[in-house]
Parts: sequence; structure tokens; C-alpha cells
Amino acid sequence: MIKIIVDCFGGDHCPEAPVEAAVRSLAANPDLYLILTGDEAILRKCLEGKQYDASRLEIEHAPEVIGCDEKPTDVVRLKRNSSMMKGIILLRDRDDIAAMVSTGSTGALVTGALVRIGRIPGVIRPAFCPLLPTMDGGIVGVCDSGANVEVTSAHLRQFAIMASLYMENVYGVKNPRVALLNVGKEAEKGDDMRRETYQLLTQTPSVNFVGNMESRDLLSGSYDVVVADGFSGNVLVKTTEGTALELLRKLKKDIMSRWLYKMGALLMKRMFKDMKAFMNYQNYGGSVLLGTSKVVVKGHGSSKAVAVEKCIEQAYKMEVSHLSGKIETEIAQYEHYED
Repeated sequence: MIKIIVDCFGGDHCPEAPVEAAVRSLAANPDLYLILTGDEAILRKCLEGKQYDASRLEIEHAPEVIGCDEKPTDVVRLKRNSSMMKGIILLRDRDDIAAMVSTGSTGALVTGALVRIGRIPGVIRPAFCPLLPTMDGGIVGVCDSGANVEVTSAHLRQFAIMASLYMENVYGVKNPRVALLNVGKEAEKGDDMRRETYQLLTQTPSVNFVGNMESRDLLSGSYDVVVADGFSGNVLVKTTEGTALELLRKLKKDIMSRWLYKMGALLMKRMFKDMKAFMNYQNYGGSVLLGTSKVVVKGHGSSKAVAVEKCIEQAYKMEVSHLSGKIETEIAQYEHYED
């Protein structure tokens, strides 16, 4: 039985979205056991009328909620009865629990995971790795996308190793193509740290390093993993997502501006529906925090039920594939670096 915690408070559509996602996930996976954290009375009310296997669902009462503007270190120290911190403490203390999913405060989740759960032996710093769709129908992971603003070449090499193992073991991408986000494709481009990283990745046999990548090529389908510092990676992911959403809005506005366009759109209705689904980040789950000793998945704060369900699926697949153990084994093959 795979046991996963679902933090039911903190996101824009909580607790309804995570509760609905939990019910769907239980129906889809007979060996899944879920622990919902949050105000028990509210959660019980959300579950009323829903069909689910009660023997595989547990509620851990946690009446406090973490606001996105609260200082992460204060949350870890003072809000032990919040839905997020109660989940993190349970994940740390119970050997039978494999993973946790949350759509709450990113800063609080990262801080709590590092302080309370810890890292896989040998990992210098855990990193977020969200997924985006590519133009050839595949996916690309960006590691890191916000957990580490300042990094070294040693950090980036570990990000490449962890993300490669993630894409291969969870999504079946054979020999993932890894690129380094940079200002140009030539090996000599970028600052000293990125040039050093380029050389380090070429000397890492377990990583299929294919060179530098410019940001405009992210969705081209030429790469399976893009390695970046948390600042650049976060800007890259959010700019890409924002551009996709604004293009959809512009397209809809233009179609509605003339009756001829409306008639044409009616004939292309199925194509537009497929395009919207393709560009909707809700269909691709959340950002996994690679490198923590237990699985942690961070969903968008605006995640609806379908997105939370995808996050639960990600956590489930990571545990089934024994990803943490494989990361530890692979990292151990390379010399250790100090922060």
C-alpha cells in the first residue's frame, strides 16, 4: 500500500479541489492510501455524498492554515498545527508514509521539507522540477525552477542527474537529453559558473548532455531536461506559461471580433479544444522537489482537482519507481561537494 499525504488547505481551490482529487485517485489506484490534513469538520463535510473506500482514507486534524505572505521560518517553528506542517511532521515521523502533495506556500513547503525531512544522502540541495509540454507532443522538465536562486556548478550537475533519473523512471523517457540554460548555444557562452558547468556535464557519463539551450527553444522538443539556477528557471517557466495563456486569450478575443472568424472557429472547434488542453498547465501536475529523503510534490496555488490528481499520480509513480534510492546510488558515484 502506497501512503501519500494530501495537504488540503493553502491553495486557491482548497479544500474542494484536493478532496475531489483524493476521491478520484483512490478510485484509480487500489493500492493507494491517502491521508488528508486540514480542519477535520470541513473535510468531512466536503466528503459527504462522495463514493470512496473509507478504509484507505485517513484525516489528520490540522485547524491552522498558512498564508502565502507568512515567513517560512516562522511557519516551521510556530504553525505545527497547520495542514502543511502537520503533513510534513507526519511524513518525517511515520516510516509507512511515502510522500506528500501540497498546493500551499512554496517557501514554507521547501523550508519545512529541508528542516524536518532532510535530504537524500549525498544531495547538496534539493531542486524543483516542473514539466511543460513540447511541440512534438512530449514533455520537458526544468530543474531548478525556484528552490535555489544561487547555485554552483556542482549543484547544477546534481540537478541534471536527479532530473534525468526522474524523467526516465517516472515518465519512461529513455536516455533523457539534458541541456544547460544559457545565453547562447556555444560552449564558451555565459558566465564562469555556466562555462564550468558545461565542462562538468560533459564529464558526467550518466547524463546525456547535449549542450547549451537558449530559452526560445524550451518547447521545441529537442530537450527532455533543462538545467538552470532557481531564479532563471523560475522566470523561464512562468514566462512560458504566461505567454501561452495570453496567446489563448488573444486568439479568443480575435475570434469573437468578427462573425466570419466565429464561423471559421466553429469548424475548428475540436482543434481549439485540443490546443487549450495541450497548453493548460493543470494537465501536467506540479513541481516535484527532487533530492528530499521522502517524496514532496508542490502543485500550483491555483490547482483545480485535475491538477491535484496529477500531483498525487506523480508522487505515486515516484515511490513505485524507487526514485529516491536510485538518486542516492547515482549521486554516490561522483565526488561530494560542500555548499
